[in-house]
Formats: sequence, C-alpha cells, structure tokens
Amino acid sequence: MPFTLKAMRYFTTALQHGSISRAAEELHVAASAVSAAIDQIEAQFQLQLITRHRARGIEPTRAGRDMARKFTRLLEDYDLILAEGAELKQEFTGSFRLGYYAPVAPGFLPQILAPFLAPRHQVALELEECHNDAAQAGLQDGRYDAILFVPDGSHPQIDYEVLLQAPPYALLHPGHPLAENEALSLSDLANEPLIALNRPMVTDYQLRLFAGLTRRPETIVQANTTEMVRAMVAAGHGCAILNMRPATDLSYGGQPLAARPIADGGTPLSLAVGYNRTNPRRITSTFAKACKDWAASPAAAEFIVLPPNETSAP
Repeated sequence: MPFTLKAMRYFTTALQHGSISRAAEELHVAASAVSAAIDQIEAQFQLQLITRHRARGIEPTRAGRDMARKFTRLLEDYDLILAEGAELKQEFTGSFRLGYYAPVAPGFLPQILAPFLAPRHQVALELEECHNDAAQAGLQDGRYDAILFVPDGSHPQIDYEVLLQAPPYALLHPGHPLAENEALSLSDLANEPLIALNRPMVTDYQLRLFAGLTRRPETIVQANTTEMVRAMVAAGHGCAILNMRPATDLSYGGQPLAARPIADGGTPLSLAVGYNRTNPRRITSTFAKACKDWAASPAAAEFIVLPPNETSAP
C-alpha cells in the first residue's frame, strides 16, 4: 500500500533526531507508529533507508539521506499549500450587491465596508439606495446579496436581524424657539409647519405618531431625500421629524441644524440587515456580522437622538 504524508513526516522526524523514541515524543505518538512508518516506506521502495543501533538509535543509509531530503521538500511544499489555502479562505472575491433603505447610510456604510476593500480582496461593491419594499423585493429575487431596511411590516419570507432602534426626533433651525428645549413633545410640534420626508414607510409612521392628537402639523414641503429635508429646515422653512441623523449638524449648504429628542415619540423605527441566513455567501455573513459589530459600538449611538436618561437597544 502506498505510504502517506504522515509516514513521511514520521520518517524525517526520526532521522532529524536520530532516534525513534525521541521522534515519537515530539509527534505525540507511540514509538511503534514511527517504526511502522519507516518499515512501510522501506517496503514500498524495497530499500534499506536506516540502520538501527541498539544503543545509538538510528542513522540513515545513503539512500535514506536522499529520500529524507526529497520528503522534506515535499512536506514543506505541502505545508505551504495549506498555509496559502488558509489565506485564500480569508479572501473575498466577486461582486457584493447591497440594497439599502437607510437615508443616512452614507454616514456609516463606508466604515462597515472598509475591510472588504483591503488590497488582498478582489471585491466589486454595488451599492443601491432604494425604497423599503424595493429592497426586500431585490433580496427575494436575488438582485441583492443583503439589504439594510426597516423591518416593520416586512415580508414574512425575509430573514433579518435588527441592528438598532431609532426613536423619532425633531429637526429644527437653531434659532427656532423650540430649539431652546432639551426635549420636546409631539404636541409641541403640532402647530409647526412640517418639512416631510416623502417615503412610504416614513409617511405612514408619522401619521401614526400624531394619531392620538387632535391637531397635527401641516405639511408645507415634501422631499424624497433626507438631505433636502435638512436643507429646507436649515433655511428656516419649518421643522422635520426624522429617526436617524448623520454625524454632522450642518446641511449641504453649510447651515447649522438642531436635533431634539421627542419624549413621547412612541415606537421607534428599527434598522435591520436582511440576507439569506440559511445558506449565505461567506462575504454576506461577514457583512452581516460587521453590521452587528458596528451597531453595538459607540459609533452607532451617534446616529440616534434619545430622550434624556434613555439608552438605545437593538
């Protein structure tokens, strides 16, 4: 029967030590296993490769020395292949397609995705902002490998993990009288002109916020991007109600903004990562873990406006 790599390793280790017993100690095997490996190799080649001395251990014959050199090179190549294979296992290749319904995602996605763009990887990232329903549909039909979305009312077939919960907050011009307060109530905002983020999920959510009040704010501007909402508020045209904020208190135009928590804001919106949890690509599961690690870090808390004495929780 052909001998194995293990037998070659036993043979070369025995010759390095000049002793079967010392080789067995290093390899953590019985001396009989080392001796049997040597016998197997000699039988395969029908050559005497070592000379056994009762008091002095073993020494190689000329053929044994030649064979040991060849075995050593082969074992070194084998170990190198294993090491290179382990390195390849840590690499990512191909495309990764992410759909996201998270208006402030540009504030944190670059940090999460940075490791995938390391020189050792060969990854092409495809990032697409979309509506909440479109994100879920894209995950289901295979257009996206993963999505960031609001799972409230999500499709039942979508697997997801909640990253964080974002309560509503009021966005104000710094000179607005309400900006002098540490926290606001919904009734404080009921008489204010509203700059509304015109997204289906947000519109329904804000209608629920004011459902219990006799008066609700009048929407004077609808904009379908968060930054346009922020710009209109910074220009003093009204206030807004949002759930996540970017890390800057300036609009695109460089004008300052003030964010104030809403003490009675009720149920927060959740941000979740959705992906095929049954059999995900390795890059997808690694991305999901990176999202969860970020959400558990202090960096994520910078995107949430909490009422006094409250802490965020996933």
